[in-house]
This record gives sequence, C-alpha cells and structure tokens, in this order.
Amino acid sequence: MAEFKMFEGCMIGNRIPFIEASCRKVFDKLGIATSQAPFSCCPDPTGFANFDNDGWLAVGARNLALAESEGKDIISLCNGCSNTLKLVNHTLKHDSFKKDKINAELAKIGKEYKGTIDVKHFVSVLKGELEKIKSSTVKPLSGLKVACHPGCHYMRPSEVMETDDPMHPIDLKEIVTACGATVVDYGEEVLCCGSSVSNAYEDHGMAILKKKMDAVKKAGADCLVVNCPACFQQFDGKQRDLSKKFEEEFKIPILYISELIALGMGIPADELGTKFHRTRVSDILEKIG
Repeated sequence: MAEFKMFEGCMIGNRIPFIEASCRKVFDKLGIATSQAPFSCCPDPTGFANFDNDGWLAVGARNLALAESEGKDIISLCNGCSNTLKLVNHTLKHDSFKKDKINAELAKIGKEYKGTIDVKHFVSVLKGELEKIKSSTVKPLSGLKVACHPGCHYMRPSEVMETDDPMHPIDLKEIVTACGATVVDYGEEVLCCGSSVSNAYEDHGMAILKKKMDAVKKAGADCLVVNCPACFQQFDGKQRDLSKKFEEEFKIPILYISELIALGMGIPADELGTKFHRTRVSDILEKIG
C-alpha cells in the first residue's frame, strides 16, 4: 500500500492525543503506512477562511506543497482538517488566478503548490479496508449496540468532499459492522453536534446537543462512535454539563471509530488511553470482555 503523509491536526495533538495513538495502532495492524511532515494548522475551516480567505488558502496550500514535495497523498484524522485541505486543493485546482496569487506568496518561503496529490479522510481509507478489518478482528463486538455520528465536515460540501451521502451516510456503519458490532439507527444521525454553535451561543449549542443525545438514548445505543475531534470533545466533554442543565442523566460512552476498531483487534484499553475519556467507557469494556 502507498505511504501517506499523516495530518494529525491541532486539536488531536494538543488535547486528545490518545486518538492519534489508536489510529496509529489500527493503521499498523492494517498495513497502512504513514510518515511525518512539518505541517502547520490546516487552518480551521470555520474560522480563518471567513475573515482572510487568501491567508486561509496560503496556509492550506503550504501544507499541500509539503506533501507534494514527497509525492505522497495526505491522510487526515480530523473532519475539519480534511475539509480545509480538500477545499483548498479543489479551489486552487479550479481557479488558476487564485493558484498564481497563492504561489506568489508561497515563493517567499521557497514553496510551490502544484495540485498533484489528494487528501483523504482516514475513514474513507478504512472503508476500503473492510475485509482486512474483519480478518483482524479477534474480539468480535457482537452484542454491542453502536450509534454513529459522521459529523458535518466529513460529508459537506459533498461535491468537494466526495466521501459519504450527507443525508444517508453509511461509511461509519459499514466499518462498525465489519468489527462485528450492531449498528443502531436513530432519528438525529445527520444533526450537527452543536460544537461550533456553542462557541457563540452556548444555550443553542446545548439544545442541539440534548436533541442529539436524547435520540441516541431513545435508540438504546450502548455508545456513540465518531470520527471528528470537535464532535468527540462536544459529546464526551459536555455530557456532565448537559445533565446539570436539564437535570437528566447523560452518560453515553463516546468512542472514536479507531478506538472501536482497536478494541475489536484485541488491543488493550490501557494502550488506547480510554481512561482519559471524560465520559466513562467502563460499561462498554465490561460488555465486550
């Protein structure tokens, strides 16, 4: 298999590094080769681009140029990072004026964007390895009921991301099924987690989060699986606040999809850093033995 340049992203590296650990362990088991590059922030698709589009393009293009210099595609562990890098790549490939303008800036640091590589979200790569995931699963997760949350930036805008159907997503479900777990459908699967809204309007963000978690609880899921660090932090870190605000108990374990795969592969929870989750996952670990 071709080697990818790993793009961990700021949030995973600085706040939830155990997510990177689980991804690397799963990649090693599946034979997905990765290497490092001196990447910067992607930068954030919901912030930087809104007030300095050219700056956003230039920073993103520098990251792409680093991977291009080695002829390697990028594999991203983060919805936001993959969204930014794909959008920058798409924009510059289809707008020669912007490309020339950004390259004039990159020339100041000895870089050039050529548009010769692709950016892949790690879930899309894993989707192509379903048979390997099945054969590597030594602890089938049968009996574990899993709700899936792919997140907004993984699928939208669909004409650029080219990953999953934004209204009827299946990628995470197919991976969960390959691990031997049972997918639980619920009514608010494509609803945003509320993370971005919370930054400006906390009450609105919490209302969205409650609607989401109410639906997951009603469906009887044992856990919620995600593939985005912002979504992970929203679901994992805000449930205590949610319980206090609405005087209702919320303690649904949250797993990154890489953690679920790793558990199925028999990798001990201690090696995955599940103790660092804010919402305890002990019930899941007991259930799968």
